[in-house]
Formats: sequence, C-alpha cells, structure tokens
Amino acid sequence: MPSRSLHARIQRHPTMVVWGFVALMSACVLGLVAWKAALGRESVLTRNEEDIQNLVHSLARHAVHSFQAPDVAMNGLVDLLKYRKPDIAARFNAHLASTVRSLPQLRELKVLDSNGAAIYSSAATLVSHNNADRDYFRFHRDNPDAGLHISGPSISRTTGEPTIVLSKRISDATTGEFAGIVMGAIPCDYFGDFYRSLWVGAHGAISLITSEGKVLVRWPSGSSGHDLSGTPLFQTRLKQSPAGYYKITSPFDGISKYFGYEQSASYPIIVTVARSEAQILGGWRQNLQWDALVASFLLLVVAGTAVLLARQFRYRSRLEQSLREREERHRLLADNIADIVVVLDEEGVCRYVSQSVHTALGLTEDMVLGRSCLDLVHPDDREMVARSNEFRDDSDRTRSVSFRITRPDGAVVWLESNFRRARGLGTGGPETVAVLRDVTQRKLLEEELSTANRRLAQLATTDGLTRLANRRSFDSFLREAYARNSALSVLMIDIDHFKGFNDTLGHQAGDACLRRIAGVIENVTAEAGGQAARYGGEEFAIVLPSMSEEQAMAVAEQLRRAVGALDIAHPAAPCGTVSISIGVAARNESCADDITLLREADIALYHAKDTGRNRAVASSALRSAEIASPPLADLDLAG
Repeated sequence: MPSRSLHARIQRHPTMVVWGFVALMSACVLGLVAWKAALGRESVLTRNEEDIQNLVHSLARHAVHSFQAPDVAMNGLVDLLKYRKPDIAARFNAHLASTVRSLPQLRELKVLDSNGAAIYSSAATLVSHNNADRDYFRFHRDNPDAGLHISGPSISRTTGEPTIVLSKRISDATTGEFAGIVMGAIPCDYFGDFYRSLWVGAHGAISLITSEGKVLVRWPSGSSGHDLSGTPLFQTRLKQSPAGYYKITSPFDGISKYFGYEQSASYPIIVTVARSEAQILGGWRQNLQWDALVASFLLLVVAGTAVLLARQFRYRSRLEQSLREREERHRLLADNIADIVVVLDEEGVCRYVSQSVHTALGLTEDMVLGRSCLDLVHPDDREMVARSNEFRDDSDRTRSVSFRITRPDGAVVWLESNFRRARGLGTGGPETVAVLRDVTQRKLLEEELSTANRRLAQLATTDGLTRLANRRSFDSFLREAYARNSALSVLMIDIDHFKGFNDTLGHQAGDACLRRIAGVIENVTAEAGGQAARYGGEEFAIVLPSMSEEQAMAVAEQLRRAVGALDIAHPAAPCGTVSISIGVAARNESCADDITLLREADIALYHAKDTGRNRAVASSALRSAEIASPPLADLDLAG
C-alpha cells in the first residue's frame, strides 16, 4: 500500500521527482567540489609548511656554518694575543690575510687595542679609523663575556657597505682587564647573494635577525637594521618555541603571509622565511576554477538528465493514462454492447453462442455450434486451455482464462473468457457459461508496456558506452556468485596509460578504444562462462564462477594477448600500442566476503601496474612474496 501511494503521488506530480533528482545531484556535485577544494587547500598549506620549515632549518644551518668558521679562527687569534704580542706585525698581518682568503664570507679581520685603534689588519694597508665609538667595541669594553658577539648591520668606514661585525674580547692574561678586540667583517651581500638563489615566490622574504630583534639581512627588500623586537615573534613565539610556523601580516609590506622561523642554539641569530598567501594558494585557486568548470558541466548534465526523466515520466504517464482510458472504453462497450456468450456442455462442446460472435470474431453460429471449444482455440494455446482443468472444476465461482483464436480472415484475436459452472437448461446436466471479450488491444498495450519496462531494466543494468554490465549489476552478480560457488575468481582490468591516450587522441578515440576492448572482454568472458562489467572509467571486471586462480590466470593471459592483437596505436604508451594490466584473485580462506576478494584483485592490479604494466598478476603471488619477505609485510599495497 505505501508503494502504491508513492507511485500514485509520482504519477500526479512527476515534476516533484525531477526537481528532487536535480536537487540531490546538484548537492552531490557541489558537495564534492567543496570537499575537494577544502582538501586541496589543506594539502597545499601542509606542503608549504613543510617546505618553509625545511628551508628555514637549512638557512639556519648555513648561517651557523658561516659564523662558526670565523669564530674558530678568531678564538685562536684571541688566545695568541692574550699572552703575547706578535714579534713582527707584518707576519701577523699576513696570517690574518691568509685566514680571510680561506674564509670567503669574511671581507676583513682586524685587531683593535683597548683604545679602539687598529693595530693589525688583513687589509693591505692599516687604516687610521678609531672604532671606540662602535657598539660592539663598547659592548666588549664593558662586558667580560669572551663569546662571539654579532652586531650590525653597520656601514663600514672602509668600504661604505652594510656589514655584519663578528667580534671577540681580548683580556689581559694577568689582570683580566680589557685589552682590545678581534673583529671580523662579513658583507651583508654575502647572505643576500645566497638568499637570492632561493625562490620564495612573489612578495616572499628571507631574513637574518639578531636575538635582540635587529634585522641583519633581509632579501629581497633590503630592510636591514629594522627593529622587530616589538613583533609577536619576539614577544610570544620565541618564548614558546625556538622554531615555529604561523600566519602573519608582514610588518614590512602589510601582505598576509605564512611565516616560518628558527632560532640558532649556537649563536644569537634567528632565520625567518615568509611566503605570501596569494602565492601559496595561486595554484589551488586555479585548480578550483577548473573544478568549478567541471562542476558546471556536471550540473548541465544533471539538468539534461532531469529533462530526459521528465519526458520519460510524461511518456509513461500518458501511456498508463491511455491504458486506463482504453480499458474504461472497453468496459463501456461491454456494458452497452453484448459480449460473446457461449454455453458449453460437460464435454466442452458448444451448445449456444450469441449473435455478437459474428461482429466480434467474424464467425457464424453454424461455424461454432456443435464443435469443441478447443477447436476454436489457437493451436499454440490448446494445450494450456486443455490442461487448465477449469471445465472439470465443480465449484461455482467465476474463473477466467485468456487465449487466442484465429479469425476466418487469418487475424489472431485475444479473448478473455470469464466462465462458471451452471445447471443445464435442457438436459439438466452441468454446463459452463462463458462470456468472451476481445482483449487484443489490451494485450498489445500490456506487451508494449512490458517491452518498455524490460528496456528500462536493461538500461539500468547496462553500461551505455560498452554495452557490458554496469557496476550495480556486477556487484549483484558477484554477491550471488560468491554465495553459490566455493571456487570463484575475479579479474580486475585497467587500460594502461589511458589518460595519456585521451589527452593525445581525444575522448572520441578513447570511447572507441573502450568499446573495442569491451568487445574483446565480452567474447573472452563468454567463452569462459563468466560475467564481465565496466567497473568505472577505463577499468573492467570479470567474475569467473567455479574457476581456480590458475584457470583465471590463463583467461587473463588470453585476454591480454587478445587486446594486444587489436594493435590499437597509443602514442603516449612506451610500447606504442594499447595494453592492459590485470589483477587476479581467487576465493581463499583469507577472504571474509566478496568485497575482500574484490580488494585482493584490485591490489594485484595495482601491483601489475607498479611492476611495468601489460601483465597479469595473481593475488596468491603477492601473498607468497609477503611470506618470503617479512620486512615487506606491513606495506600498503593498495596505495
């Protein structure tokens, strides 16, 4: 009753079904696009986070190595000068020059006395500048710390270029009092040239910053000397972790960026890398536009399908309405025009027939009276009527039977006979009264509707392109075959490099290729007594009941050779022709259900593709390989 009520509502309001279908499919398409967009954005941001953190770590190591070598060299100089002065200044200056030549990051090494005057230098001439006013000199003079001090950027009084200064305190070996400093100069361009070789995108930036927040080097904007101590990096982030990644609004250009940083454990420096959000998500947004175009196309397909459904609903509604009207018309005629009335004796011989037999069937009374009713029945229906046993039934309820007769003009007519047992009128013996009605038109309409329904059922279970069974029909057949057969094999088939085939030759050529391969699969499957289906895209599947894995492998090899024999040109394939890869799985003790069996065949297929394509791989071979090689047991072959 509920199904009839639903069917009646659909008949009354077919547009509700169409609009419901459009709404459901549109929601699915838009939901899929939204899910793919969200997943793609998350993937892009995750990959960018990994790239930035790896780059920051590499740049931090580069900065440490750039400062470490001068630090070691300056340690030796401090130890030497702490205990004695060089005997010959020229020889010591030559040693400083040799050290600078071995360290490409250094421009100059210099020794200042306690008053800030230069006493030794790697330069060709010893300049007369006094550096007692420099911050690094005052730092060492007022601070007994013997560690490496990094300062800058400052404008060199020798070259006029921005310079990073590395300095160490020289203390008197006896009193420990301040005795001067050893300083090394690294041009800011040394780091700038290195950072220039790295691509961080438009509006991206790489910075080298002191632990106090002063920018030593920034590429590409060159905002050296900028104070960042008030930014969240120094106020909160560095306190929480020496390395991190987060989103910021750049204090330099106000652009939204994703920002990674790392603080060195060896020296008071911090390296940062920033990439603009627009640059990072540019590719994702372009893909999103393509997805939107594809979604629009799918929605157009949904709309077209909805139009076809609406037409089909209207057609079926008109057909059913026509059937109802014709039946009502026949009933009207039956009420107003006499049907054929026949009286049969207990032997089935006609004793009476109404005059309407001539109008309805073109027969005269003489042609009917005295003859067995079976003589008038179409030869193909006589046995059915004779075996119905309705004439020997003693019950007085009305019975019905339909059969064909042949008119004198050769036309075949369907009659519906409603009859019941009755008292004989003359002899008093039991007789049968039958009312015959011409139902030829109804039978034709029923046959037409039955044909339409069979056609719809066929369309629902058949792939429109290849004429093979579709995915739904295949799943149903596999479940039934798995329940009935203890021996069962499944083949999963994939056309190698098919995307390249479509991209090179076009989708029409791809469709033609699918149809030819489907024809081969259908022929081979028919010979093997199995069921073939288009599983999706360029994938096919075959179920082989009562067949072992060895037999299924033979079928797979036969199929692979048959496809190769087609010799379909494939410019994008290494071998130049279309080939297929096949995964074979047979029912075994490890198969819990038909889904597990299908998954094993799918895993074997992916193994066939991963190991060179154009081959068939059995699932048992993969299990044997896992037993023989325990370290590979945890691999996810499905991936």
